[in-house]
Amino acid sequence: MAHIKLEEGIPGIRSLVIYRPDTGKPLYDLAQVLLREESPLSSAERELIAAYVSNMNTCNFCMSSHAAAARYLFQDEAQTVDLVLEDYQNAPISDKLKALLTIAGKVQTDARTVSDDDVNTARSFGATDRDIHDTVLIAAAFCMFNRYVDGLATLSPTAPELYAQMGERMGTLGYVLPKKSN
Repeated sequence: MAHIKLEEGIPGIRSLVIYRPDTGKPLYDLAQVLLREESPLSSAERELIAAYVSNMNTCNFCMSSHAAAARYLFQDEAQTVDLVLEDYQNAPISDKLKALLTIAGKVQTDARTVSDDDVNTARSFGATDRDIHDTVLIAAAFCMFNRYVDGLATLSPTAPELYAQMGERMGTLGYVLPKKSN
């Protein structure tokens, strides 16, 4: 049960955005820019970074919903998401993405530990300054989103089919504000 009175049956951050649309709008706008707007990283890769950080933070709602969005966006390679969440170093992804996930993981645990070596490794595999910037910002933003969702004990469904529906919605529509039901 949530720590504050939220609209019943609405999971995760969606319930918080309905509760406070004035704060929810900038959060959704940030998610839209980070995960859907123009970037050298694909939307699937950016959703994967969000799911990876959320998994490290043990935020079930964010990990499950963003993993579902990444699966939807990866299409025929959807199993890549689960392989990355299990062991990204041995997953079938590029060395560049592995290096970026290493950076994201360090941002999640203690951002001060991101080293010149980490950045240089990512660059050696073709990462640009924009790739590195966006990875760090996605990781930092998802630490905040995860703590927001879990700190208020929002609803986190357990049914995988609900997350598959969320993933398709996020993959097709992006981050649009939910409407309060009447």
